[in-house]
Amino acid sequence: MPCIEATVQGIPCLVKVTHFSPGRPGRYYGPAEDCYPDEDPEFSYDILDRRGRPAPWLERKVTDTDRERIGELILEAAAETA
Repeated sequence: MPCIEATVQGIPCLVKVTHFSPGRPGRYYGPAEDCYPDEDPEFSYDILDRRGRPAPWLERKVTDTDRERIGELILEAAAETA
């Protein structure tokens, strides 16, 4: 997955996804031992400056709102590449 353009506290940056697991739908039919709940997507990422260099100073500024927005961007990018 290529880097994704985003912002942190209004500061433009790039997000490099380092791990992505799409999750899977649960199974709720058949024998109980074959049933399992939904698994949410999992991902991790690094925040980079606009030149693609690690930006730990910018990672320290990430808020919960930024994390939610970045998560949405990652899921959108994954859907486009699928």
